[in-house]
Amino acid sequence: MKELSLVIPVMNEEDNIKPLLDAVRSALVDFDYELILVDDGSSDQTRKRIVENADDRTVLVELRKNYGQSTAMTAGIDHATGTYVALLDGDLQNDPTDIPFMLDLLKREDWDVVAGNRKNRKDGMVLRKIPSKIANALIRRLTGVYIKDYGCTLKIFKKEIAEDLGLYGELHRFIPVLAKLQGARITQVDVKHHPRKFGKSKYGIGRTFRVLSDLVLMVFFRRYMQKPMHLFGTIGFISLGLGILINAYLLVLKILGHDIWGKPMLILGLIFLLGGIQLITIGILAEIAVRTYYESQSKKTYQVRKVYQKEKTPATLEITV
Repeated sequence: MKELSLVIPVMNEEDNIKPLLDAVRSALVDFDYELILVDDGSSDQTRKRIVENADDRTVLVELRKNYGQSTAMTAGIDHATGTYVALLDGDLQNDPTDIPFMLDLLKREDWDVVAGNRKNRKDGMVLRKIPSKIANALIRRLTGVYIKDYGCTLKIFKKEIAEDLGLYGELHRFIPVLAKLQGARITQVDVKHHPRKFGKSKYGIGRTFRVLSDLVLMVFFRRYMQKPMHLFGTIGFISLGLGILINAYLLVLKILGHDIWGKPMLILGLIFLLGGIQLITIGILAEIAVRTYYESQSKKTYQVRKVYQKEKTPATLEITV
């Protein structure tokens, strides 16, 4: 068993592969590690570059299509054999030289998770930094898990925590919340951040709505997973109370001789209220159903096309006479 498994999801990062591998090897030269690169359906030369630059510590897990970053992380964790698991982005914005300190801190102070906090971020202000700050503040407030930077991929876990994260859909940004659901002890440290040199960012402002949708799910899991009636019962009683008040008001109007039938605002309000409650409820129930489908049958959320690992070259013994 290796000491550390470094999992890096990549998609269309052909120009980053060689410098990424060089940086990892330089940073972890004193460690017994394996490097697991998960190719998430790349359409460029990413796989070829990995094979060309691989050594006997490098494992390429090639997925059959693009499943998304969360699923690629899950595939990498499933193939990890290390006592500890580290996650890293494949775009060279995270720095592998932060890993030794984070791993030492995790072992020395017996943390379950050490999360990175990108210090002096090199991203754009309007499209990346400001939305990120708003999202981080909202997630902290609603989940009660106080991590400064939920968007930083660089994290190190004990293997048992990583294996049970349950990264479905696009929940990788909520990894600290998922770990906390297991009772994990989490700390955070400042890490370096670099501007992207090659390739295009896979992130955009359009992900905001998906983050909000996942946040609703995380709040449910964090606060109401074992007591859903506290959520749905509260909403139900509030809805029932509003209905009683509205109907009582309309009854008074009717007694006074007013026509109450077919008021547009009343109908519109009821449609929005009932429709919103139904949609949120259906979304949560559907998420639980998906998890039950996969976990009850031990199904994977991905399919692996092939796994490539370069064979270790045996050492030769030279005898001189």
